[in-house]
Amino acid sequence: MTAKVLEHAKNLIVIGCFCIGTNQVDLNYAANAGIAVFNSPFSNSRSVAELVISEIIALARQLADRSMELHKGIWNKVSAGCWEVRGKTLGIVGYGHIGNQLSVLAEAMGMSVIYYDVVNLMSMGTAKQVPTLKALLEGADFVTLHVPELPETQNMISTEQFGYMRKGSYLINASRGTVVDIPALVEAMRSGKIAGAAIDVYPNEPAGNGEYFNKELNAWAEDLRSLKNLILTPHIGGSTEEAQSAIGVEVADALAKYVNEGSTVGAVNMPEVNLRSLTADEPNHVRIIYIHKNVPGVLRRVNEVLGEHNVDKQMTDSRGDVAYLMADISNVNQGDISNLYNSLEDLGSRVRTRVLY
Repeated sequence: MTAKVLEHAKNLIVIGCFCIGTNQVDLNYAANAGIAVFNSPFSNSRSVAELVISEIIALARQLADRSMELHKGIWNKVSAGCWEVRGKTLGIVGYGHIGNQLSVLAEAMGMSVIYYDVVNLMSMGTAKQVPTLKALLEGADFVTLHVPELPETQNMISTEQFGYMRKGSYLINASRGTVVDIPALVEAMRSGKIAGAAIDVYPNEPAGNGEYFNKELNAWAEDLRSLKNLILTPHIGGSTEEAQSAIGVEVADALAKYVNEGSTVGAVNMPEVNLRSLTADEPNHVRIIYIHKNVPGVLRRVNEVLGEHNVDKQMTDSRGDVAYLMADISNVNQGDISNLYNSLEDLGSRVRTRVLY
């Protein structure tokens, strides 16, 4: 959903991203066009956490290699380099919804948990927050990444960071593909510094299934496939029946509330504004939604337009260049609605006007 696409979507008022990430939408353009964007930041947290737990055990026991060998008819019963996870230290980078879930599950398996986040967060169980990424990398046997895709997180784990990690440690990336420097990971695994890794996300990912993961389109793909004890999965962290069902409900509910009530709670590109719902026994009540440029004097001019009616409740907030105003007014006749709408549309600060009744 680029600016070019959104520019031509004249009747579009809201976008639902049925996932956590929203980098597929030009959020800034959407906001300035009065298009709210919603996602599902909570629904697949458990699914991702469980995948990471399974990968921790699989890496510690080299399960992927043994399975591939036996598929090829090779019986390779070994214990060298295979470990229990009990008593090991898990380092979580990014202690949000997924990191919290993962922390609880890891402790239940007898692991010690440390975590690093850019803000101070209350720990779950006996997990301990460390002050720097370097401290986490030096203290963890398993490092798992759960951070958003930002300029600050691009190549967050590269040659320098691999140098801090313990020899024989493991890396799991279930966040975004740009967070890990793939060539640096390949070198760290070939040198033996990293004993194993699990990668679910990649710098370049296709729009659909098919023959894509090859050398012609990804120069590093062949190098990854040549490594031992490396689990490669096609961005399936949240791909469970439970997560997809919950995502569908969560995003659809947000879309319905925005369309019917104007609520922006949970919007990723708009200020969060919400008022209690209009009820059926309030037939002469109208809800005004006025999205406008965040410039001085707008509220005064809007209230001049609404002044002939009783403003029962009103809320406004801003985010960057865009502000969002919601007002419920009473004593509105049917003939007044078009006059209200047109008067608000004529204000120079207007981005989008909606009247709900």
